[in-house]
Amino acid sequence: MEIQKIVQKQKDFFRTHQTKSIKFRKHYLERLKNLILENEDLLYEAIDKDFGKSKFDTFTTEISFIINDINYYLKDLKSLSKPRKVKTNLVNQIGKSRIHPEPLGNVLVIGAWNYPYQLSLSPIIAALAAGNCCILKPSEIAENTMKIMSKIINENFPSEYLYVYEGGIDETTQLLKLKFDKIFFTGSTKVGQIVYKAAAENLTPVTLELGGKSPTIISKDANLEIAAKRIVWGKFLNAGQTCVAPDYLCVEKTVQEEFLALLKKYIQEFRYHPNFSHYTKIINQKNFERLILLIDNDRIYTGGSYNKEQLYIEPTILHNIDWNDQIMQEEIFGPILPVISFTDFNLILNDILNHEKPLAAYLFTSNNEEKEAFIKKISFGGGCINDVIMHLGNENLPFGGVGNSGIGSYHGKFGFETFSHQKAVLEKVTWGEPNIKYPPYSDKKFSWIRRFM
Repeated sequence: MEIQKIVQKQKDFFRTHQTKSIKFRKHYLERLKNLILENEDLLYEAIDKDFGKSKFDTFTTEISFIINDINYYLKDLKSLSKPRKVKTNLVNQIGKSRIHPEPLGNVLVIGAWNYPYQLSLSPIIAALAAGNCCILKPSEIAENTMKIMSKIINENFPSEYLYVYEGGIDETTQLLKLKFDKIFFTGSTKVGQIVYKAAAENLTPVTLELGGKSPTIISKDANLEIAAKRIVWGKFLNAGQTCVAPDYLCVEKTVQEEFLALLKKYIQEFRYHPNFSHYTKIINQKNFERLILLIDNDRIYTGGSYNKEQLYIEPTILHNIDWNDQIMQEEIFGPILPVISFTDFNLILNDILNHEKPLAAYLFTSNNEEKEAFIKKISFGGGCINDVIMHLGNENLPFGGVGNSGIGSYHGKFGFETFSHQKAVLEKVTWGEPNIKYPPYSDKKFSWIRRFM
């Protein structure tokens, strides 16, 4: 099997220790950066074929993330890779203690289709920066972006260092049977469970970036105008096909009618129509059909229309929603936004707590007590107060899930650490050796040992 040979070549190449060189890593990060910029138009063309994503959105949500990631590691790689001195305790004197970050070895990254460049290449960049050899398996659902990444990388990188493996479920299944030193997966919880189970067969550590139903709470003390504007942008960006998009709204009843009107206003103002390039189509027929079934015509506040041939679904807000409704039983991952009304802030927090921990959570309020309660009570991967999605744009914050929404994190130094092993090294002097720890033991030695420990 060809891929098995490439994986073995990567294992052999890693053992040459070339990837541990900072100069080597920077060289190939620079090469990847230049290739992306040189082939920018081809990248735009491919993603437009897959689901009609505009140049503007592709640059702001994909290309710019990748370039910023590379620039971060080019700037900080030396300091990230440097051994760190730590304190040496009394029983290990006289000695020096250090933590040496070292690459894990041979890494498999399985990307996602909804942001096919960012969610494939950002983990790869972190893995290369940490000194690993990598296999990238992009999502076959976004077929054109998979092919362009394969062409750009496989024609310009040695396969023993970085290789893009094309294919679908069968090819991914083959990969998961092989032994890697790390597997990084972005996608659904269901597939994440399959990846986790396969990794366990080889005791391979994993990072799982999954999803879930990310709540957004709008308090009566929120700036409603700003909240509506930011939520409409964040929810309908990429036609709702974003893992950290607001999945549902919890709106305080006293401001609900006003807030719903503002949401409708910004949907109209942003012109999310099929003839505008800034509104993306649904990725394929399967996902389109799934989403249409979630639209309850009796609950539509605004929107609800769709076009099967264009894979277009109008931004749709559903109101009078209950926790038991069908749309509240699964992650939506599309341009449908259900709204739940509440009257007591602490009770709505408890309702959210009764569900799986989400990848993201958002709160709009000017009330400091509500902010504190939100942060203290709700467990989520990451989020914002008075904004949505934008926490992903800060490389100083880790991005990852918790519980059902994922394992591990990346971005910035957190990505470097995800693909590194923190090797502990204690160096001792060879003179002045005390005999207290050596046999034969005595009551006097025991007395001294108790003092040291």
